[in-house]
Amino acid sequence: LWPWLLASSGLSALVQLVTLPFFPDSPSYLLIQKGNEEACRKAIRKLWGEGDHQAEIDDIMKEKGAMASTKTLRVLEVIKERSLRWQLYILMTVMTTLQLCGINAIYFYSFEVFHTAKFEEYLIPYVSLGVGLCECLSTILCSTLIDRFGRKVLLWGGYLLMCSVLALLTMTLSLQHRFFWMHYFSVILIFLFVVFFGIGP
Repeated sequence: LWPWLLASSGLSALVQLVTLPFFPDSPSYLLIQKGNEEACRKAIRKLWGEGDHQAEIDDIMKEKGAMASTKTLRVLEVIKERSLRWQLYILMTVMTTLQLCGINAIYFYSFEVFHTAKFEEYLIPYVSLGVGLCECLSTILCSTLIDRFGRKVLLWGGYLLMCSVLALLTMTLSLQHRFFWMHYFSVILIFLFVVFFGIGP
């Protein structure tokens, strides 16, 4: 079953490969990059139907004018540019915390935690699959919450809840040999951590 499950991810790639040639090019790409206004209008009509789409074309023309007046910076120029310093710091901080937040450790050691929780050997891969499904569902949930609460609230809240769960998980793993129910609490915490990771970072 697992080889088929892994191979199923290639199905979406195959569908894209077959259907992509029939999709129209982006109107902004046709107008800004190619300079072809007629092809842009045709693509807009194909995407949005017949009608007056002059306002959309005007917006794309404004974007083209803004891009023409903006200088493209190389990597070293971005690092040296003082006006971009804070944006660069924020971006680096978010990317670093994303890598060091503990999600990889959770996925790596979850098998051991499930094994210690006395799950049957044949059930553990399915519980791990449940963890992945949990992340997928929480990411979908995040897409509905992000407009309501904003990115900053979800990032701060996600990291705060993840830190709390990791602290509790450290405690439950330390005490799992003293209390039999700690194993199950650790499993619940792993699922919670993955949910908070999907909603936040």
